[in-house]
Amino acid sequence: MEQNLIFRYDRIADILYINTVVPYADQESEELGDDIVARLNPKTGKIENLEVLFFTTRLLRRELFSLPIIADLKQAEVV
Repeated sequence: MEQNLIFRYDRIADILYINTVVPYADQESEELGDDIVARLNPKTGKIENLEVLFFTTRLLRRELFSLPIIADLKQAEVV
């Protein structure tokens, strides 16, 4: 099943949320390093949400910003 990515930024907490589903209580959390938290489906172990902490600080760094995940991106069909 293909899922859309939904980006939301919390300015007060300085967190970028990247979601494929609405977060829910049963998800498991895993620190991926560099202040990136993955929220996993408890049955499949697949990443459903990412939380990028201290997002604006990352934008000020000189090095590239990358996520430690593999993505298979495709263009969505326009309906």
